[in-house]
Amino acid sequence: MRPRVTLVLAIVAVLVGGVMLVPAAYAKLAGGNGTGGVGGGEQVPAPAPTAPATPTLADAPVSVNFEGEFFSWALMDRETGTVTGAENMTQTSSTESMLKAWIVADYLRQLGDEQPTAELKKAAALAIRNSDDDGANQVYLAAGGSYVPQPGGRPDPVIARAIQICGLTDTRPGSVPQYKGWWSFTEMSPRDAARLGDCIADGRAAGPTWTKWLLSEMTKVAGSVSKQSARSGGGRWGIIDGLPATIKSQGPVHMKNGWTQLAYDGNWHISCLAFTDKWSLSVMMRYPGGSGLSYGAKLCAAVATQLVAPQPGAALKVPQQPVGKL
Repeated sequence: MRPRVTLVLAIVAVLVGGVMLVPAAYAKLAGGNGTGGVGGGEQVPAPAPTAPATPTLADAPVSVNFEGEFFSWALMDRETGTVTGAENMTQTSSTESMLKAWIVADYLRQLGDEQPTAELKKAAALAIRNSDDDGANQVYLAAGGSYVPQPGGRPDPVIARAIQICGLTDTRPGSVPQYKGWWSFTEMSPRDAARLGDCIADGRAAGPTWTKWLLSEMTKVAGSVSKQSARSGGGRWGIIDGLPATIKSQGPVHMKNGWTQLAYDGNWHISCLAFTDKWSLSVMMRYPGGSGLSYGAKLCAAVATQLVAPQPGAALKVPQQPVGKL
């Protein structure tokens, strides 16, 4: 009997020891303090929480339900200078009132440290805030602009300086016969429009004395699509309406839109431009007049919304096959 008792006791000892050892080993692997078993376990630090990415605009597929002659967009990352966008972002359309931002900048830069007359300063402010045509025309002539077509189809001095100073590669004078020499018919691509926004933002356009003033005016653009008159109109719509509060709260959004329903082709010509210290976005289109101005305003907003990164609730979305770029 004694040998069998000895064997049973040995087996029990092994089993008891195993029960004691397993929790200790488990505690060590799990990061516990190991007080319930043999020896002490090592603490495994929890991973540090990752701060959420700051919302911005970044290149992404864009899909809109567009019916018209032309639609395109371009986005510049102002930290890298990279321009991305639609496959046709180098094709051009008329700038319309969007060019008023450059006209004012060109005039102010030439002033240097001098002050404009009270009349011209008011005209410049109205051209930006209310898209006032008469004010823009005053400033355009003061900047050295000419309504007479230049020999050989060359751009007039104001437009030529935009091309040179801002590094525009697709911009040229308008070619519609009855509107030659009109600054609003200047042909510009979305890629160049995004570059123009960057040029205004970094001070090349208006110069060191006047850039702060111009940027401030471009945050004060007023009026909705319903606030329109013969020679001016509300221009606070489009891209800015597509930006979430998480982006607008980071700092000022500067903007200038252009919009005209033209008689020669019956189309609305829309040019949306907005920029911050991080990005510059342009959306341009032409579509039938019957669709109304609000149609173009909503499309500009839709592009901005789709470029927001990270997308709200992106972590909860099921990955899908991306749609192609317009």
